[in-house]
Amino acid sequence: MKITRRVLAFSLLSALLIFSVVGGSADRPAAKSKYRVFVGTYTAKTNSRGIYSLQFDTATGKLSELGVAVKTPDPSWVAVHPSGKYLYAANEAGKASSVSAFAVDAKSGKLTLLNQMPALGEDPCFLSFDKTGKYVFIANYTSGNVVVFPIGADGKLSAATANVRDEGKLGSNKERQDGPHAHWIAESVHNIVYVADLGLDRVIFYDFDPAKGTLALHKPVVNLEYAFPESSVVLAAGTGPRHIAIAKNGDHHQFLYVLGELDSTVTVLGDWKDGIFSSLQKVSMLPAGFSDRNDAAEIALHPSGKFLYASNRGHDSIAILAIDSAVGKLTSKGYVPTGGKEPRHFAIDPSGKYLLAENQFSNNIVVFKIDAATGGLTPTGQVVEVPSPVDIAFLPQD
Repeated sequence: MKITRRVLAFSLLSALLIFSVVGGSADRPAAKSKYRVFVGTYTAKTNSRGIYSLQFDTATGKLSELGVAVKTPDPSWVAVHPSGKYLYAANEAGKASSVSAFAVDAKSGKLTLLNQMPALGEDPCFLSFDKTGKYVFIANYTSGNVVVFPIGADGKLSAATANVRDEGKLGSNKERQDGPHAHWIAESVHNIVYVADLGLDRVIFYDFDPAKGTLALHKPVVNLEYAFPESSVVLAAGTGPRHIAIAKNGDHHQFLYVLGELDSTVTVLGDWKDGIFSSLQKVSMLPAGFSDRNDAAEIALHPSGKFLYASNRGHDSIAILAIDSAVGKLTSKGYVPTGGKEPRHFAIDPSGKYLLAENQFSNNIVVFKIDAATGGLTPTGQVVEVPSPVDIAFLPQD
């Protein structure tokens, strides 16, 4: 039987999983009621002292502050290891940037430094784990490179096994797209890693070798079912891809929801025609007539797969979008103020009942109840003060 490129693409898509980055980790914890919540912050020119520990009860929606989990400089992105034993932080400090490994005391919420490695680039802003939990991927924003560090059995980081700088034609925004700016990295299946590069207006594919921990720009191989026929997807000029949410529908479609920081949009990629991603839709995250400054920040799928959420800094809101699961397209369902300034990040709790919005400039986390039928958000009245919050990671408690 002759195998066409379309069949190859469909074979790939039938294997791909729902993949949504929530709370600093690509793997959603098993459903429980009580969670430890770790909050990454900026410490420079703020009152923050590092990573904070809170407790969240999904049965009641109560968020309780516990205090400082560990003192560490500018831990702007934190992620709990799939084992639950370790937490990793990107210490975003320009040329002095590093990546830290911590042991987690689940009972007290305290963190103990295991070791720290140079980030091998400037301003790491995102990290995630490979599917085995043996490696951590780092996206360095300012220097535009992505790095892989092995994780030992004791949780410590070893010397990097990969350090690759994104390449391609620069975007049209001269101020923000002056070079490659890797902003998000995560592994899909079949050892293919996606990178969102804000400076290049591209989603880039890398081949990951789990035996060596290396990355190489994807080179399609004919007759392999999982081969991508391209090494990147180019978005509209000036989009500025920041983060991505990835969803699978049935056995034959994969949809990528790409957040455009610079033009405050969500681009829907999918419908593989002859094995190539095509742009299905581009929607604004802002209400009609809004013309003030805005920078899009975070994007996340609801566990039900029915809704997509994205945050606006400037408009200071969460955009709510309904998903047509058959074709992947979006319909705006409105906007909800976050109750503060500059919602750099938000996280949907693992039960899917609540959304926690982190308002960086007003130093608080606001809890919203999610309507399972409409996707609507209603503030619960729960507001916890945390200095300069920029990322949340959940850890289930026994």
